[in-house]
Amino acid sequence: MPERPDHRPSPSAGKRAGWRRPASPPAGTPPAGPPSAPQPAPAATAPPAHRSVIDSAVYRDGRRVASPATLADTFRRLREEPDGMAWIGLHRPTEPELHSLAAEFNLHELAVEDALEAHQRPKLERYGDTLFVVLRAARYLDAQEEVDFAELHIFVGPDFLITVRHGGAPDLSAVRRRMEANPQLLSLGPEAALYAILDAVVDGYVPVVEGVQTDIDEIETEVFRGDPAVSRRIYELSREMVEFQRATRPLVGMLHGLMAGFAKYGTDEELQRYLRDVADHVTHTSERVDGFRQALTDILTVNATLVSQQQNAEMRALAEAGFEQNEEIKKISSWAAILFAPTLVGTIYGMNFEYMPELGWSFGYPLAICLMGLVCVSLYAIFKRRGWL
Repeated sequence: MPERPDHRPSPSAGKRAGWRRPASPPAGTPPAGPPSAPQPAPAATAPPAHRSVIDSAVYRDGRRVASPATLADTFRRLREEPDGMAWIGLHRPTEPELHSLAAEFNLHELAVEDALEAHQRPKLERYGDTLFVVLRAARYLDAQEEVDFAELHIFVGPDFLITVRHGGAPDLSAVRRRMEANPQLLSLGPEAALYAILDAVVDGYVPVVEGVQTDIDEIETEVFRGDPAVSRRIYELSREMVEFQRATRPLVGMLHGLMAGFAKYGTDEELQRYLRDVADHVTHTSERVDGFRQALTDILTVNATLVSQQQNAEMRALAEAGFEQNEEIKKISSWAAILFAPTLVGTIYGMNFEYMPELGWSFGYPLAICLMGLVCVSLYAIFKRRGWL
């Protein structure tokens, strides 16, 4: 911001003309000329699908003095209030709307391009006497048990503050109401509104941190309970923590950069204390997020170890079952071999042939019986010695 003793834009209209182009009519303003004949109204007009301007107001000494319905009315009313400040809140504005703001407030084209495209990392950049801030807001969705991220772009000039939201968070209407309830703080200028928005974004991280802590506690229980779906939950939460780190880590450096410019830009002492408090909160949140990611990494390692142990136990059980099955097969095979030998001898001598060895010998039958018994005993001894029986 430019150096101003009272931290507000200069009341001189001539100074404003140095950074604004009032000669150019704002977008949507009809050209001057004689009134034309009234035109018939269209038979039916479709309602707008999306309203970009959420709230637009002009303040003087911290109090709302006008609530223009359009951007053109806001530009006109701000020109009529040399000591005034415009606070314009937009939600996913169109390209013509942002270009009209750029022409009116001399916004840098690179910053306007970033605000249109979104998907930017948190950052803080200065373009002359205009400050461009990108924030990543977050909110915890209880039903889905996940973190939803939104993007917020802020343009801060000598007598204006423009917010461009891409997403549902944060609730800037609550920030505006809180600032309007404290005219003394709001009278400090656009910097006060900026710090209030920073505070709202950082305070929005608190329920997210609590929700993530609850999720991690539940995940730890599921890991030791052996829930098969816990690995996917750990992975999804780890990805959210990566996004959370990308939202909080740059914010720490951004706030310290603002604090480093206190003396250069003559920031009010009350705002300095306010910003230091926000910096402390975001530092604490960033540390918690780093701890969450490390905890999830450790939990994932423990889960992998437990899964590996469970798999080893299952493989050991299968191996033991296979070993027992082999033992049973050995016993069955051994008894089958023992019974096969006498069956073979008996089958041969049971054949009705007239000429067979030892068929007419009186000791042939006892010899066959002894031979079958000897074979069975021998096979039993062999299998017993090998541990099959």
